[in-house]
Amino acid sequence: MPPKSILLVEDEDNIALALEYLVGKGGHRMRRVASGDAALTAVADEAPDLVLLDVTLPGCSGFEVCQAIRAQPRLARTRILMMTARGGAVERRKGLALGADAFLTKPFDMAELGQQIDHLLAERADG
Repeated sequence: MPPKSILLVEDEDNIALALEYLVGKGGHRMRRVASGDAALTAVADEAPDLVLLDVTLPGCSGFEVCQAIRAQPRLARTRILMMTARGGAVERRKGLALGADAFLTKPFDMAELGQQIDHLLAERADG
């Protein structure tokens, strides 16, 4: 699979570093932003293949970012994987209802996250 573009939207540096390492191992291009507002600008600028999206962010929430992405027809093929430390069923249902393709609870297993990323990028390639 050729390298894909991934937008990481995460305000916690330690989590972002681990994710940057994981994505780098996969050979993909990644850009990181740390707020919901910056995510909206970055998505509009580059239409990434995948958005790794934290729920709790400064500015607008990950839920709002997800909803904004899904409202734009040109981003219909962009995959969204939402992540949260508040792993309740309500958050999961809300994220998926707003258009997220997958939802993981922190702390997550890095191998599982890597598999989810590969799966979502393969879906986008097929889609």
